[in-house]
Amino acid sequence: MSQAPANPEILRHWLALYRAPALGPAGFRCLRTAFPDPARALAASPDRLQSLGLSPAAAAGVRQPDWAGAEADLCWLDAADHHLVLLGDEDYPPLLAEIPDPPPLLFVHGDPGLLSLPQLALVGSRNPTPTGQRSARDFAAHLARAGLAITSGLALGIDGAAHQGALEAGGVTLAVMGTGPDRIYPARHRDLAHAIVERGALVTEFPTGTPPLPDHFPRRNRLISGLSVGTLVVEAALRSGSLITARFALEQGREVFAIPGSIHNPLAKGCHALIRQGAKLVETARDIAEELGALCGACATAGPEETSPEAGEMAEDYRQLLDLMGYDPVSVDELADRSGLTAQALSSMLLLLELQGHVVPGAGGRYVRTEKRA
Repeated sequence: MSQAPANPEILRHWLALYRAPALGPAGFRCLRTAFPDPARALAASPDRLQSLGLSPAAAAGVRQPDWAGAEADLCWLDAADHHLVLLGDEDYPPLLAEIPDPPPLLFVHGDPGLLSLPQLALVGSRNPTPTGQRSARDFAAHLARAGLAITSGLALGIDGAAHQGALEAGGVTLAVMGTGPDRIYPARHRDLAHAIVERGALVTEFPTGTPPLPDHFPRRNRLISGLSVGTLVVEAALRSGSLITARFALEQGREVFAIPGSIHNPLAKGCHALIRQGAKLVETARDIAEELGALCGACATAGPEETSPEAGEMAEDYRQLLDLMGYDPVSVDELADRSGLTAQALSSMLLLLELQGHVVPGAGGRYVRTEKRA
């Protein structure tokens, strides 16, 4: 359980206090500072608690600890690969500790040490276009190969594509949840969540049994951006929750990136608004890797040599793909018909060819071969 209190009774007291209604992260941090022994906090008078800055409702909540909930948390922590990381622990991610309202504790299913890796938050619409979903998967795959952990929110759409792209690339991915650690939401991502635990971690500040309530997801979004050196928004409507994540990132002093899209696509409007507000426009994964390289000290500007079409002499399958393209704009579907390859395989190859300057994306999701020699 990381550096959580070794005494089970002390831990039980802290977990019960953490569940106090109206206390919140700031109130819990206040109690930990004022009362090294949680039993003293539980025994404190309402006047004493309010003198620390707690509201009357929070002070009343402290006086009615949720022992059953604390026992449920302890039972969850008894399982393999289940951890509790407290603010101030050696495993607590340093970037997250810097945000204005860091969570006082994290429930982690997986390896808590991965929380301190350089991370890129990749977020977007729950109902993306096929192009947006493909972009999220391809960007995540390339950046995972380049050394960044990919962090997102386990939601449908762009979030799921980002996690899948990182996993397919053999990289690390972290999912920040808006529920307790014993709840997977949405349920259809249960298998994806199990795969993430194998290559990363599920993270939440909410205790066991917490359902997916609407106001939990903005709180989750501040963790997604807070864990990360930068946030990439792939597709987002003007009222998208992804823009909340981007706003948190700006407030936390982190980089914000956005992928532009068609002026006719409503899911591009949020990205265009971010770009007008100063987010960095990106067209390739290289744009992000080069921007963040100096910040995180871990990501390179290209993926592993064995996947690069310019690692030595260009691989024959890439050369054949360029020959099939010709020099007229061509869609992925047209290339699939010509080559017999799947759209997923083609998207990965085209991304690498784009990074090396052999192709450029055109209008309508089409690609155009450049004059650069293979």
